[in-house]
Amino acid sequence: MIQMYLLRLNKKCLLAVLPLMALQATAQEKTGSFTDYKKTYNDVNELVISDKSSYDIFVDNKKLRVLQDNYYESMIMSENGIQNNQENFSYSELVKLNEYEAFSVVNDKGKDRKIKVTQTNEKQARQNSVFYNDVKERQLIFPNLEAGARKVYSVQTEFLDPFLLQSYVFGSNYPMLNSTLEVRTDKDITIGYRIFNDPNNSIEFSKTEKKGKFIYRWTLKDVKAVKMEPNNPGFRYFIPHINVYVKDYTVDAKKINVLDNTEKLYDYYKSFTKNLNKTEDADLKAIATEITSGLTTDTEKVKRIFYWVKDNIKYIAFENGYEGFIPREAALVCKRKFGDCKDMASIISAMANYAGVKSVTVSWIGTRDIPYSYEELSTPAVDNHMIAVYNDNDNYVFLDATDRETRYGIPTAFIQGKEALISNGDTYKIINVPVVAAENNEAVEVVKLSLDKEKIIGSGSVSYNGYSRSNILAQIGDASNKTRFEMIKSLVLKGSNKFHLKDYTEANVSDRDKPYQVNFNFELDDYAMQVDKELYINLFMDRMYEKLTLEPDRVTAFDLDYLSAYNTRYDLTIPQNYSVKYLPENFSLDNAVMKADFKYTNTAGVVSLVAKIQLKKLLLQKDDFALWTESIKKLKSTYTQTLILTEK
Repeated sequence: MIQMYLLRLNKKCLLAVLPLMALQATAQEKTGSFTDYKKTYNDVNELVISDKSSYDIFVDNKKLRVLQDNYYESMIMSENGIQNNQENFSYSELVKLNEYEAFSVVNDKGKDRKIKVTQTNEKQARQNSVFYNDVKERQLIFPNLEAGARKVYSVQTEFLDPFLLQSYVFGSNYPMLNSTLEVRTDKDITIGYRIFNDPNNSIEFSKTEKKGKFIYRWTLKDVKAVKMEPNNPGFRYFIPHINVYVKDYTVDAKKINVLDNTEKLYDYYKSFTKNLNKTEDADLKAIATEITSGLTTDTEKVKRIFYWVKDNIKYIAFENGYEGFIPREAALVCKRKFGDCKDMASIISAMANYAGVKSVTVSWIGTRDIPYSYEELSTPAVDNHMIAVYNDNDNYVFLDATDRETRYGIPTAFIQGKEALISNGDTYKIINVPVVAAENNEAVEVVKLSLDKEKIIGSGSVSYNGYSRSNILAQIGDASNKTRFEMIKSLVLKGSNKFHLKDYTEANVSDRDKPYQVNFNFELDDYAMQVDKELYINLFMDRMYEKLTLEPDRVTAFDLDYLSAYNTRYDLTIPQNYSVKYLPENFSLDNAVMKADFKYTNTAGVVSLVAKIQLKKLLLQKDDFALWTESIKKLKSTYTQTLILTEK
């Protein structure tokens, strides 16, 4: 379920739209000269002069109407900037496009000349993991661009549902001189708003009254370009933005509530589910009864149903108007053999009910790229996903069938730590989703090694639990033959690119309740190093997290998919004519971000290294960076330690 009010603008890391009614007034504002801007912004390709968005909220024929006008103006600052001659804006069934205007402004003998955009294309917007949505994207191609030219465009849309007002983000990939959101309302309309990521109160706010309307305005000036860094947790965590919503309005002296708290949000949501699966479907009931036949506990029944849905209903995301919010009937989902997250929740809860389990219900939840709690922001911006939840005597099991591989009993990785809004008819309950501990996602490996001069001959067995299992199997998918061989090779690769995987076998590929296991045999040429009578061997053939370094100037938090853990044992059989001259020192580390324990032993002609390491934080904040960097530095130093054997 992806909210349709989040509509993207090309080349901007925000989700916002732009002002047509404000176009004339804004165009009359004085724009500085290219020469003046170049003095301050000499090293950028483009400068956003103005990004303004405005809502007009009013009552018309006893109905609430919401118009949004957006205005965008930028200046090309370099020859490289000319390449960015495109901008996009979006609209959908619920956010209707009324009109737009776009043009380039170029210098013609010392005067500004407007050149209208005539080359435009409409296409279906692409979103990750969404098979189909109704969001249309209008692409604008700006003509005659040169250094000093400006791109100007404006768009007017109408929100057909006042519950779905979108976030406004004060930020762009380019530096921005002025970013403004304005809301104009009739006096009998009450709005609410929440500002995020503005710790210094840099966003200027004013409220005025003009011609019988309230005018709310939020402005941020001289905004630095947003730095989008790898593994950031999502723009909502660090870019200043505001969520505006309608609290209530009055028609014929009667106040009509819209949004204000979780209770009102739930009232809106339950209107989409109140009639869900009210009609019994004999075919689906027969399936539910058959697959749970002979099972004696509710837990066994729910688990069997959960896995049946994973195996028989293909996840395909559809977003088309209110279909982005309303779950389809379970009978239809079963007949089609596919559905989106809402449909998965629908069929799981319906089948559980048919099997006599009454404590499985649908639930709304936000994925981890959305930072808000339901108390912080009680609007549809707080969540974007739907699952089923099983209340097993107040032990809540989160049933998300969109991830085919995740086992029963743990949530999908992308909802860890989030809140679930659980439906219970006219009432609701908010439950926290746990973060799965690292030891439950552990990869356990045992590798047996022997030496043939400088060649390593080895055999190993590795098993993957929890998210490490589901993550790997999701990547491998249905790959076969040479493709699968190469994927397994990259999975178990040791030492260097001279690693040669001879053969492998797999176990528990389809049994989600057991660790996925790979048994393998390999050879590794030129790994040991012979110097006179001494043989040097580094037993760290996997160097966990060595490359997971943070840039010194990193600004945003570093987001990990899940808490991982590794437990690896290397057993090297010492050649008969050799003895141990130097055994590396043991190493241990235990701090707020990770724990590591490396131990060497020499027993009965076998040198063993047991390396255990696990992560402790799912989201590394800026305050964690120094400790993380120091921890990785210590690991790297330890990884260079070498075992020395000498000829007898």
